[in-house]
Amino acid sequence: MPHQRTYSAKAKDIKHEWHIIDVSDKVLGRACSQIASLLKGKHKPMYTPSIDTGDHVVVINADKVKVTGNKANQKMYYRMGVPGMPGTLKSSNYETLQRRHPEDIIVNAVRRMLPRNALGRQMMTKLRVYAGDKHPHTAQKPAAMQVNA
Repeated sequence: MPHQRTYSAKAKDIKHEWHIIDVSDKVLGRACSQIASLLKGKHKPMYTPSIDTGDHVVVINADKVKVTGNKANQKMYYRMGVPGMPGTLKSSNYETLQRRHPEDIIVNAVRRMLPRNALGRQMMTKLRVYAGDKHPHTAQKPAAMQVNA
């Protein structure tokens, strides 16, 4: 009986499509896990873990994403104030970040769901997040995707 070979996607076979996702009134974690799956390409039959087979994702209405429970007050986000300087750790909770930079909430959540290597950084370049419902990617004709949340 002949051996079945495992399919591995080639760079020339990969076609990156565009998706648009409206996250207004959606739960943050559920929406971001589906966005990460699209960026990885896990929805495609040609998915290969070591190759970027994912699609481009445009996220709109990031300022209207929801969190459950008491996370709006308790969830903290940390960043370094001055790189390399001890004692410059800055922190802000979900509500403040939602007011100032709502896009960063989605970007942080998705980044932490992707691989922490060069492949994950390459996947992150295909993510675009916008606070409102306006975006400059209409020329790419993104297909509307529904987030199950």
